[in-house]
Amino acid sequence: MAKYLLLKHYTGGPERQPQCDVPMDQWTQQEVTDHINFMGHVAEVLTERGEFVDGQGLSPEGTFVRFDGEGKPPVTDGPFAETKDLIAGWMTIDVDSVERAHEVAAFLSSAPGPGGVPLEEWIEVRAFMDAPHEVDNFCVGG
Repeated sequence: MAKYLLLKHYTGGPERQPQCDVPMDQWTQQEVTDHINFMGHVAEVLTERGEFVDGQGLSPEGTFVRFDGEGKPPVTDGPFAETKDLIAGWMTIDVDSVERAHEVAAFLSSAPGPGGVPLEEWIEVRAFMDAPHEVDNFCVGG
């Protein structure tokens, strides 16, 4: 078994479905409820298979903090204007293969959006590292 982090982004649906780029704060309450219920359903299915580890939705608000010597650390919205709009939520799964991780990501991508239409948004799939020696181009301190 290998653990994967599935990152759900705020944007990134197909161009053929522009209605799916509508921000969630503009959805009806029923559309939001249906979307959240679907995410719960995915977690239940994966739990039954022994593949679900954890998952959470994230607020669109966030900051970047870094060490900058002694004193108060610098805090900013991010190095890029759109940074806080990137990650909407995440799910950690423990599955037998990267192919299975991709199947789960596709299932998550089918979550309903406005009008109940599947969002078909991109889900980023990232494997957890087993040990630090697997890191390429790892940067510490600069």
